[in-house]
Amino acid sequence: MRTLIQNGIVITPQETLRDHNLILNDNQIESIGSGDTSADSIINAKGCYIVPGFIDVHVHGAAGYDTMDATPEAIQGMGAFYAKHGVTCYLPTTMTMPAADIQAALENVERCPQPTNGAQHLGVHVEGPYLNLKYKGAQPPEYFRNPSPAEYGQWLETGVCKLITVAPEIDGGMQIVQELTAQGVEFAIGHSAATYDEAVKAFDAGVRQVTHVFNGMVGLHHREPGALAAILTDDRVDAQLIADGIHVHPGMIRMLIRAKGAEHVMLITDAIQAAGLSDGDYSLGGQQVTVKEGIARIANGALAGSTLTMDKAVRNMMSFTDLPLHKVIGMASTVPARSMRLATKGKLLAGYDADVVLLNRDLEVMMTIVNGKTVYRAEVFN
Repeated sequence: MRTLIQNGIVITPQETLRDHNLILNDNQIESIGSGDTSADSIINAKGCYIVPGFIDVHVHGAAGYDTMDATPEAIQGMGAFYAKHGVTCYLPTTMTMPAADIQAALENVERCPQPTNGAQHLGVHVEGPYLNLKYKGAQPPEYFRNPSPAEYGQWLETGVCKLITVAPEIDGGMQIVQELTAQGVEFAIGHSAATYDEAVKAFDAGVRQVTHVFNGMVGLHHREPGALAAILTDDRVDAQLIADGIHVHPGMIRMLIRAKGAEHVMLITDAIQAAGLSDGDYSLGGQQVTVKEGIARIANGALAGSTLTMDKAVRNMMSFTDLPLHKVIGMASTVPARSMRLATKGKLLAGYDADVVLLNRDLEVMMTIVNGKTVYRAEVFN
């Protein structure tokens, strides 16, 4: 079926196009232009930006659900929630937990069909358990362990292990990077006490992402620069950023953009099951999390993920920085797609997947289209 989206401002996001139509043909983008208007259905995007769907590579849960629930209902519920906030695909993200729990979460995603009313799951981001206790954050310390070939071999067998956060300096850390990078798994450095030299060595071995940059790592020091200096100065590495204004001060966000450029920063939410719900007590990795004024913390006061949504992250970045909209949109779409090697996602180009979001002038989500099918439409739209 041919769908014409017209009267909006198209952000590819390599360029901003006015007076252009976007034509979808079933689950692919057919063309962008100003001539052809024949279609089976027409979407009037007047007053809206037409942008590629957002991609969240680091998100634990939402709306009362968590990846570690290991149930089809959790994956379906998470996908439906994310679509309301402009996400068209994502990586359900695990926690540091016993081996059986992590394996169950992976196998659940392996079995789960793609939702018909929400964002698609593109595999799993395994955050932990191969982390450094010095920077445990809200990861349960009792389950930290060194990489086990027997354990991560099982992850690989599911076919859905796509991204692993690891502290490369721990025993076996470099071994897992070298073994699984060769088999197509992406790696992020995170919850790590790596030195500058250890980080560079990890990047040389194939680590290409940074888990929630600035959080869970050594801060900058002019004589002992640590992993952060390597991250800020190495264009091989893309930095995941929680742009809620809580995890990272806006001034540091501006420094990050100045150092790496928007093309090497990707927006993530790191959201937990409390996202979309009211303040109160929730669970994360078997720990109680208290959410107050939208900020999630465990008992010792450490931040425990977030309640952020991707559309809010985009709006925040427009407020925190002087970046143009197309650059910010790229941080939510093009950068994660490239970093995860998703060859047909993250841009509005002919031949790419028909993952499209309509944002009003306040950057609120009016419509989300996944693989050519409308999965969310705001009540106030049209």
